[in-house]
Amino acid sequence: MTKRTKVQLFEQIRKAHAAPDSPSIRELSRTFGVHRRVVRQALASAVPPARKTVQRAAPSLDPWKSTIDDWLEADRQMPRKQRHTARRVHQRLVAEHGAEVSESTVRRYVSKVKKEMALGIDKVCVPQTHPLGEEAEVDFGEIHFFLNGVMVEAWMFVMRLSASAKAFHCVSFNQAQEVFIEGHVRAFEHFGGVPARVRYDNLKTAVTKVLKGRSRVETDRFVALRSHYLFDSFFCQPGVGGAHEKGGVEGEIGRFRRNFLVPVPDVASLAELNQVVARADEVDDRRHVDGRKLSVAEHFALERPHLRALPAERFATEVDLVCRVDTKSRICVRQNFYSVPASYAGRRIRVLLGANQVRAYDGTTLLATHERSPGRGREVLELDHYLEVLRIKAGALAGSSALAAARRCARFSPTHDRFWAEARRREGDAQGTRAIIAVLLLERTLDSSAVIEGMSRVLSVGSVDPELVAIEARRSLETTPLSVLGNPSLAAFDREEPTIAQYDQLLGVS
Repeated sequence: MTKRTKVQLFEQIRKAHAAPDSPSIRELSRTFGVHRRVVRQALASAVPPARKTVQRAAPSLDPWKSTIDDWLEADRQMPRKQRHTARRVHQRLVAEHGAEVSESTVRRYVSKVKKEMALGIDKVCVPQTHPLGEEAEVDFGEIHFFLNGVMVEAWMFVMRLSASAKAFHCVSFNQAQEVFIEGHVRAFEHFGGVPARVRYDNLKTAVTKVLKGRSRVETDRFVALRSHYLFDSFFCQPGVGGAHEKGGVEGEIGRFRRNFLVPVPDVASLAELNQVVARADEVDDRRHVDGRKLSVAEHFALERPHLRALPAERFATEVDLVCRVDTKSRICVRQNFYSVPASYAGRRIRVLLGANQVRAYDGTTLLATHERSPGRGREVLELDHYLEVLRIKAGALAGSSALAAARRCARFSPTHDRFWAEARRREGDAQGTRAIIAVLLLERTLDSSAVIEGMSRVLSVGSVDPELVAIEARRSLETTPLSVLGNPSLAAFDREEPTIAQYDQLLGVS
């Protein structure tokens, strides 16, 4: 008998009992074919009582309940995907303890215990309302991507405004302090303002020591950043227990990763990946957070005026270092090697280490700029830095690491290889190699595409003279708009050929 049918039955019994003749309970029992107990329940209440669950004894399982409870309690500290299932509990009881109990009995008990353990009152989250411009949350999230076809690991810095849910993302190869600091500066510039407070977990880049409660010993660089932008910081409780205190950014990392980094991106550089991420941020602004009528961009337009204004000066994010150039014309920065011009070998130079760039200086003169390398013990070499040495040691070019790097990034093109091969065929290995080095030196003053065009023209007439390459490269520049040479910003200097037609009109010349 369903609950609805029983309710209807109770209604019929109550109506019959309310009739003028008012039949007795025994008569109502006979009339409706139910037990007298059911009649008394109907007369007592129009709503049938809840069915009582019979608590049956489980003599075969009782001796093992405490063991099962211990296993399931210990599972709370284990990885979620490696916890006991009901079947595994039954297998262990039989194999390790010789228990004579059915799997269905174990399954019912495990289900009951897991429901009781599922959620305690201390795990309940309290819904929050965030005033505009009041707070942001910061965290790092692990990602992977293909760098020139090789899978590498990287870290995504995320700052998310709690009110509008607008977020800023940028990717670096590590979570170092300079990455943490630069992420803040770029995020504030992206938002066009600074929130009043920022929530963190206990990142080593910000915190050197966790004290009792919310107290922390903070790094000097982080304190300087906070002082520069005049925002307050809030640190969550350590460990898993504090993760919910910045749940917005925790969920943001996974959501962004699933929506914009699947399939796994395949790029030629970290800068290219960050361009992909920046475009994803623009697309993401059009989404609607559940339960909101406004899009993220529309909500941010309301929040933007409530952010604090950016200071007049940008905070210096790079780490200032002094490095010695080794005999291979490299500097070692965070256990990776970066080339500088060979004339600086053995000298100490200034290095500015940023989140994604390494820049080398001689005083105020910029010597080299490299994209920061992932991992440790890797070399980032520029062929141009070794040309003066290779002009003397021509035999070293063929097997040089700098040449291999130039080929990987297409700076040493197939046209370069054809010219080099033809020069060696005509003039021998040493002189032929010096000819290609002379051509590479031209790229310091002429656009590389013009030099490649010059090589093609010279090869077409059966020559390998570097001076002819320079002449033909300059000729190609005379007929090529500046905007085609790889720098769109030069397009503004393109001009039509001058004409004197207006002066002819003044002279009456038709």
